[in-house]
Amino acid sequence: MKILVINGPNLNMLGIREPDIYGKQDFAALEAFIRQAAEECGTEVELFQSNHEGAIVDKIQWAYGTMDGIVINPAAYTHTSVAILDALKAVGLPAVEVHLSDVNAREEFRHISYAGMACEKSFIGMGFEGYRAAIQYLTGKQR
Repeated sequence: MKILVINGPNLNMLGIREPDIYGKQDFAALEAFIRQAAEECGTEVELFQSNHEGAIVDKIQWAYGTMDGIVINPAAYTHTSVAILDALKAVGLPAVEVHLSDVNAREEFRHISYAGMACEKSFIGMGFEGYRAAIQYLTGKQR
């Protein structure tokens, strides 16, 4: 199985950006965590991060016929991007949404998830562990 993990805008600033919300570990630590979680599940993982909506749409489209599933943390695009929603729907791959923080306990505008409308499941407010849960869900290796 091959899983594409997409991280959206500002996630590359982990450890710097609002550590009281997103934690003190940096983006390299997140990528290492994701690789380890994929290895534990016996799956291949491709990691992608972009601050650009169109690049994320392009990567989702690239996944069609190449990947077996998508884990996506669209970050701020969660609440604004119909283009990412449409791309996820177009490729028809099993997708899981992840958010480090509990977006439902934050500002009202963060309660809407366009990308989530195309996802089978969401893991919210679990920090890095949300990525492990998403990979386990897609591989059927939930604990």
